[in-house]
Amino acid sequence: MTISSDWIARSDRVIMKTYGRYPIVPVRGSGCQLWDADGKRYLDFLAGVAVNNLGHCHPRVVKAIQEQAATLIHCSNYYQIPQQIELAELLCAHSFADQAFFCNSGAEANEAAIKLARKYSRETFGPERYRIITAAESFHGRTMATVSATGQEKVQRFFDPLLHGFSHVPFNDLAALTAAITTETCAIMLEPIQGEGGINVPSLDYMRGVRQLCDEHNLLLIFDEVQTGLGRTGKLFAHEHFGVTPDIMTLAKALAGGAPIGTMLARAKFAAAFTPGTHGSTFGGNPLMSAAALAAVQTLLDDGLLDQALNRGAYLTAKLGQLKQRYPFVLEVRGIGLMIGMGLSIAGGEIVKTGHERGVLLNCTHDTVLRFVPPLTVTEAEIDEMISILDGIFAEIQI
Repeated sequence: MTISSDWIARSDRVIMKTYGRYPIVPVRGSGCQLWDADGKRYLDFLAGVAVNNLGHCHPRVVKAIQEQAATLIHCSNYYQIPQQIELAELLCAHSFADQAFFCNSGAEANEAAIKLARKYSRETFGPERYRIITAAESFHGRTMATVSATGQEKVQRFFDPLLHGFSHVPFNDLAALTAAITTETCAIMLEPIQGEGGINVPSLDYMRGVRQLCDEHNLLLIFDEVQTGLGRTGKLFAHEHFGVTPDIMTLAKALAGGAPIGTMLARAKFAAAFTPGTHGSTFGGNPLMSAAALAAVQTLLDDGLLDQALNRGAYLTAKLGQLKQRYPFVLEVRGIGLMIGMGLSIAGGEIVKTGHERGVLLNCTHDTVLRFVPPLTVTEAEIDEMISILDGIFAEIQI
């Protein structure tokens, strides 16, 4: 029995089966590379599902965590937390927002956005304004509210009755969105680029039209940038590509370089609806997580990683495009920066498994879309190595 197989056997006895886990036991990481318990090396083109934007164990994040852990790990949000305040100042200074609320995950950030939109709208327009329009194929989290907001039946299955007050319309369809607005609508909630839905990129006209609809109907525009934010697309926030600004934005995944934290950012007008006792989080923005996030965000701003994401993204897209020319089952390569999807005419699950066997960590979303979200620090040599492995896998596929 290998070291990995021993861990897997132990896991099977004590861990709930909420994931279809692969037989991989990572124990060490650096940059774009991971090593498992048996010493096998992998190129990580999933990056913890777009969490490790700085790569694994970035020195600045590691140092910040070590120093903060030796000073103060946790106190309480009943008190003022300097690291949290500095993080809020940094995020607000580099975004549209005036104020922040900190929590522990993307789902919690989206819960906060839903609650804020409803509370503001209720107090401003009356209790009949509570419905939120989201997109088909969207993904906003696994809590009851965010499952209800998510536009995928496979995520909602088994959990009826869902939370009332959400409408789902086709993504990138302005006419459908317009038709869905009623006197009960309070907000529109969208991912600027759909991640779990298959790396779906909307048109510029659609995004600008959404903003116009919100302005015309006094609706809040919420952007879920949990996956797209913090440099993933070559901008600090993906909505910058479209020249459209939300009223509320959620972040998590890459915010602290791998440590768990989420935030909801909002304009002051809307943030004022949250008063003491209306929302909270025990661990949200505690000193340890805030110190890690400060280091991660500052590194993104200081080290030229936004431009690098665009450059490496263009390089990876071109290389994937060459595979598209060679293999007829590759239908499309789409995305922005280092958030790239390869649409296939076949299921991608076996490709992912074979990639694991050959030392590449990939992901298949929406059944037929290979998702490439490597660290922003990925090198051209690492991209070339991954492409070579993928090319070899594709060459063996018989249709």
